[in-house]
Amino acid sequence: MQRTPRLFRLCLTFAAILGLVFAIPDGIEDDAEAPSLRLMVSLSRGTLVICGGGEISDDVLDEFVAAAGGEEARVVVITTASETAETEEIEEELEYWRDQKLARLTILHTRSRDTANDPEFASPLADATGVWFVGGDQAYLADTYLGTTSEKLIHGVMRRGGVVGGISAGAAIMSSVMIRRGDQSPEIGRGFGLLPGTVIDQHFLARNRQERLLGALAEHPGLVGLGIDEGAAVVVRGGRMSVVGDSQVVACISAAKGRPARLSTLRPGEQANLLKLSQDASTSRRGTSVPYAADMAAD
Repeated sequence: MQRTPRLFRLCLTFAAILGLVFAIPDGIEDDAEAPSLRLMVSLSRGTLVICGGGEISDDVLDEFVAAAGGEEARVVVITTASETAETEEIEEELEYWRDQKLARLTILHTRSRDTANDPEFASPLADATGVWFVGGDQAYLADTYLGTTSEKLIHGVMRRGGVVGGISAGAAIMSSVMIRRGDQSPEIGRGFGLLPGTVIDQHFLARNRQERLLGALAEHPGLVGLGIDEGAAVVVRGGRMSVVGDSQVVACISAAKGRPARLSTLRPGEQANLLKLSQDASTSRRGTSVPYAADMAAD
């Protein structure tokens, strides 16, 4: 008989957590006070495949297709980031996708926000099991799709347990706080918030973008920086980030009082616990000491 009140309290607590989960809107700017909660909610839903740019192996793309359902997959490829989206040259970006045996392949492109907000245009996203963003300029993606019906339906793919992926600009758009452009001093904007609690930079080692990413983190010190090199990708499922491909990923936490920025290099085959990284970034932001040599790898 003594257990009933305790069980009732546990049920109330669980219900409150669910209330918080469903109250969190998609695609909004990160609140640095609660990135771990946003991250936990986001990563409970689906898979992300985030590629840093350059040549990416078919093995990485094959993993995306498998997560989307293989031959049963309904894939939408969004070409808007590419300068060649409205020319025949875009076919080079689509060659892999057209070679796959899929239940449905849809190529989606516009640079009109009104069109992106049109339910008919966005309808292929309503039951898609996978969405892929080609590379180019992430500002095109943000300026066209943020806050539209299309963006809401992209988040719906993750909620249904599907997969969202992209390369280069398609990587940068994944975070809520997004690097729009800039060499050493980043111009910051908003991304889609598919991977909350992070700032993502692409072509990281190939273009020596460490200073740029650390500059973004200096403006948003509660977030985790992910520098993904050309040829590298991360696959994110349930709070675990696995590095795949042919190069490296650098996880960064910004400098804090009396402590330099914390960087850890992850090589293909290695993993990291994103929830722990997010918690460490929040702790660092509050000025609490974080062990510099702490292991970033997943438990």
